[in-house]
Amino acid sequence: MSERTVYEYAVVRVVPRVERDEFINVGVALFCRRQKFAAVRIFVDEAKCKAIDPSVDLELIYRHLESFKWICEGDKQGGRLATLEQAERFRWLTAKRSTIIQCSVSHPGICLSAADTLDELFSRLVL
Repeated sequence: MSERTVYEYAVVRVVPRVERDEFINVGVALFCRRQKFAAVRIFVDEAKCKAIDPSVDLELIYRHLESFKWICEGDKQGGRLATLEQAERFRWLTAKRSTIIQCSVSHPGICLSAADTLDELFSRLVL
């Protein structure tokens, strides 16, 4: 792409103990309408999760994050939510909730390549 376009992103977080409100950034979800792009990159630092809660159920976290990815990317394994339009899926995933998987507020930006921007944000905010 050689044209700058608007995108939105949110940081995906794991909150091992919701009542403590402590979280670990584990991914970035990015949506760009013009480039018809919706994707998420995920990496779970298990040691950080266990530092907050030694009894954290990592298998459960991975299952939830896999579903998150399927829905974001429109994969049929994500069920009915994955069949929604990209914008609707992104809004549903980034809606405020009080669960073990949460997202930051949505942030806008301008990019040339949504895929490259997702990789850059992931490196900066998660790794």
